[in-house]
Amino acid sequence: MNTEENHTNKGDVLRFVPLGGLEEVGRNCMFFEYGDEIVVIDAGLQFPQESTPGIDFIIPNVKYLEANKHKIKALIITHGHYDHIGAIPYIIQKIGNPIIYAAPLSAEIIKKRQDDFPNVPKLNIITTKHGDKAKLGKHFDVEFFDLDHTIPDTLGTLLKTPAGNMVYFCDFKFDYDNDGKAIGLDDYKRIGDLGIHTLFMDSTNAEKEGYSVSERLVEKTLEDLIGKAKGRVIVSSFASLITRLGEIVRISTKLGRKVFIAGYSMKTNMQIAQNLGYLKFEKNALLPIEDMHKYKDDKIVVLCTGAQGQTNAAMMKIANGEHRFIKTKVGDTILLSSSVIAGNERAVQILKDNLTRQGAKVYQSTHVDIHSSGHAPKEELKKAVELIRPKYVVPVHGYYFMRAANRENAVEAGVLEKNVLLMDNGMVAEMTKDGAKITDEQIDAYMVLVDGLGVGDVGEVVLRDRLILSDEGMMVLIITLDREKGKLLKKPDIISRGFIYLKDNQEIVEEVRRKLKSIIERIPTPQELDPEYVKSMIRDQIGSFLYAKTKRRPMILPVVIEV
Repeated sequence: MNTEENHTNKGDVLRFVPLGGLEEVGRNCMFFEYGDEIVVIDAGLQFPQESTPGIDFIIPNVKYLEANKHKIKALIITHGHYDHIGAIPYIIQKIGNPIIYAAPLSAEIIKKRQDDFPNVPKLNIITTKHGDKAKLGKHFDVEFFDLDHTIPDTLGTLLKTPAGNMVYFCDFKFDYDNDGKAIGLDDYKRIGDLGIHTLFMDSTNAEKEGYSVSERLVEKTLEDLIGKAKGRVIVSSFASLITRLGEIVRISTKLGRKVFIAGYSMKTNMQIAQNLGYLKFEKNALLPIEDMHKYKDDKIVVLCTGAQGQTNAAMMKIANGEHRFIKTKVGDTILLSSSVIAGNERAVQILKDNLTRQGAKVYQSTHVDIHSSGHAPKEELKKAVELIRPKYVVPVHGYYFMRAANRENAVEAGVLEKNVLLMDNGMVAEMTKDGAKITDEQIDAYMVLVDGLGVGDVGEVVLRDRLILSDEGMMVLIITLDREKGKLLKKPDIISRGFIYLKDNQEIVEEVRRKLKSIIERIPTPQELDPEYVKSMIRDQIGSFLYAKTKRRPMILPVVIEV
């Protein structure tokens, strides 16, 4: 296994390694290595899952890059979503603070986020745009091209290497004009004409049939719903869906409504986009949330975060009656303008239920066209392959079944099945002018967990303990012993949290006490009273007894006090 040691290429071999983004949605980070040079693409975070309780988010493992930071020539950022930029403050110093190539909007969002990390070194960012080219060391040349997504300044990457031309499609989709014709595909064909060795392609919607919903249709539906609303309209979406947020402001102004933003990240992103000229509004189209009470309900549109049911986001605070300025009213129209991320279904359902109980009318994208995913579905993925015409395809971004579906898409678009490489995080692919293959080498790519100020200090043991506590609860057993006689000085104290209610389970409690007494009495002499040995016996025997009685395995925490 090669995790930290320097690697020397044999011949003209280009190595590709995903450190995140394959096996999950998020945590996107991967790199290309040729000889003594490395180019990294994206450094994103992944939001916590049910299996990671108490964790703020998850970032890529950059142990290999840290050991080889002297090789890194650039970090290329494809767009400003946190699943592509969110890990930068945590890893940038470890990997040697390389030059970052990013489009203007992405660069400003990255800089703004860095304000929360004053001890991180100043970033070296070169802003780039469609058509820009750069030389990265001796072996890599890069050209950037526009892709359509849900945030402006999304860039694809054409990486020219000694092994051939590599095209990295980050998150993308097709957009359509009013006649239903796809926009901006000429550039795909131009790139394909250069001769492409391998296409690295987004798989998030690979199993979804058909084509993307046009943003023109989304805008029309939003305008119809806002126009029909009798009271306030509250639109909840991702803070990074800047293009759509701008359209909602335009529509609201057209319909004579004022817009108020609830959510720091959304307000920040909108301000950055305005400063860069991506969004242009009439004067007083956006007003402070504190002034909302000055306007009638039918003149109000609120933009807020939290469509995924996040606990601390504005939408959930509104639903729970905890928001400082907004309380749900009968007659409110609430538009959840985003698709539900896998794993968030229950939280979103609870959110919808709470809002509806309070008299609001809730619309979701599964019922009306108020959201268009930023990820290309099946027919668009196939069309991209047909235009790019790569010899090899590596499906990236998404769970295994998504990437397997994208393999089928590539085959249907004309790529040989043997030329589609299904990789997982940490796998290594070697590419030459004449071929591409997955090797047996494995690089460390396990999750690095961020919990408060701790980065990577919450490991599998701690996580397993948290899962046991959340699923089975705990029982604390406090034993006070006479050190000289090796006997109990008083009846053991028992504390239960999340396991059983002690007052209703006195029979079990007394049986636990009897078993504790028996364990102590079986110790031959006081000299053999090793507290750690006693704790181990208690955990094993009391744990077995409780499982026999309840079919549950709480965490057993023995506390031995010697007097």
